[in-house]
Amino acid sequence: MSTDERNFRSTYYEKVGCRSVEEKRSLEILLKEKPLNRTKLKQFCLRFTVPSVHRALLWNLLLGLAPVFCDSHDYVMAQWSMVYDDLLRALKVLRLIDDKTSKSRIFYAMWLLENRKLKAGVNINIDHTFVDITEVLNGSSISENDVDLYCIAKGFYDITLEISRDFAKMKDLTYLLLEKEDNAVFKHLNSLDILRALPMEKWYSSCFAGVLPKLSLIRIWDKICGKSKKIIVFVFIVLLNTQRVKVFRFKTVKEVLDHIDTIKENQEKGDLIVTKSIELWQQNRSHRSQND
Repeated sequence: MSTDERNFRSTYYEKVGCRSVEEKRSLEILLKEKPLNRTKLKQFCLRFTVPSVHRALLWNLLLGLAPVFCDSHDYVMAQWSMVYDDLLRALKVLRLIDDKTSKSRIFYAMWLLENRKLKAGVNINIDHTFVDITEVLNGSSISENDVDLYCIAKGFYDITLEISRDFAKMKDLTYLLLEKEDNAVFKHLNSLDILRALPMEKWYSSCFAGVLPKLSLIRIWDKICGKSKKIIVFVFIVLLNTQRVKVFRFKTVKEVLDHIDTIKENQEKGDLIVTKSIELWQQNRSHRSQND
């Protein structure tokens, strides 16, 4: 069979849902192993799209929140539920939250309290990466269980802290790969000093929360949970590349940011950016390490 025929069949199977069905079956086989093999689950996460029905469980496992022994899952969840209820009760007693407080802000206050950062006079309504993360999780239907969501938010936030620590290296890699993948965009933005003025550190530390549509972004976060943090570099490159026609018209960083701000409400554009980001990341095999 020729390469074109294989590509055609692969695309066809994906469109009719056969590929996703096969991937779901493969994951279900892995989830039946005793004990569960985190290495195999990471590899699945990196290679395939995670079925939404299994995403919460898979993320819990990969983030180290759930044990590899399935028989212990109920016990662990019960312990997390007790912690969650205690934190929630304490915040209500302290009158820091009420019925009008959003779930994201409640989770942020709980995280502050749990980590002994909830000091007198603290403002739980400030901008914070933890809040950005919880808003994506709340809007992506990853789980209907608030305890689950809070735990996942904590685990994912820990990864964003790793990204923040590695930002200097990631920034250098971004410039290097952008110059290679789209030299014209790189030169245009660099000549106008726009490239260095973009909020890359904020975007990277929040893994593009609030930049791309939530339902699109969650597929990128699958890879990040699989320990491929560098995929966010490819998201940045594709974000600019897919908007290159308009980018060339812009002369200021405000124009670029105003345009990018419209993408989070455009599901079609978000899906395109995420799909192309994953494809570009897959093509650059040297940056697909599970612990990059």
